[in-house]
Amino acid sequence: MQIWAGLGNPGAQYALHRHNVGFMAVDAIAAVHRFGPWQKRFRSLVSEGRIGRHRLLLLKPQTFMNDSGDAVQQALRFYKLDPDALTAFHDELDLAPMKVKVRIGGGLAGHNGLRSIDAGLGPDFRRVRIGIGHPGHKDKVTPYVLGNYAKSEMEALSDLLGAVAAEAEWLADSDEVRFMSDVARRQSDE
Repeated sequence: MQIWAGLGNPGAQYALHRHNVGFMAVDAIAAVHRFGPWQKRFRSLVSEGRIGRHRLLLLKPQTFMNDSGDAVQQALRFYKLDPDALTAFHDELDLAPMKVKVRIGGGLAGHNGLRSIDAGLGPDFRRVRIGIGHPGHKDKVTPYVLGNYAKSEMEALSDLLGAVAAEAEWLADSDEVRFMSDVARRQSDE
């Protein structure tokens, strides 16, 4: 069993925020791989399914970003899983828009969702970093992150989410390098 947590804020008013791209990624994975309906558990919305030979629980914490760690910890405890069973999908200011990088552990880069998870579990969980780019000045970060994707970005965002979902089996198989290269290839083919 693996737990893939998309990080975001609950509520329709946040649905298209850059900060919610983690929610968008797990929604795309659930749709493409025909996961079960979303249900309320672990202070989250959860959906169960399989990708290849792997059983997965997709998780969208409904606690707001700053308390994501509580929801993630509840799910890990329930299934008696270690932090290495967790993958967090999140927005990343320090990556160009629509780029995807995967790493295990690392810093928090000021991300409150990651900080919340790290506080309870430590840093040794896998992260799928989805680039949103930087607005250029630190004073512009909060409105940028908490702002909606522009209409001009929607096609590229849709391509990105489709590529992440289509190549998710590589991630489930722990072949992060193949996942990243195939996501990038799909995006360049679009």
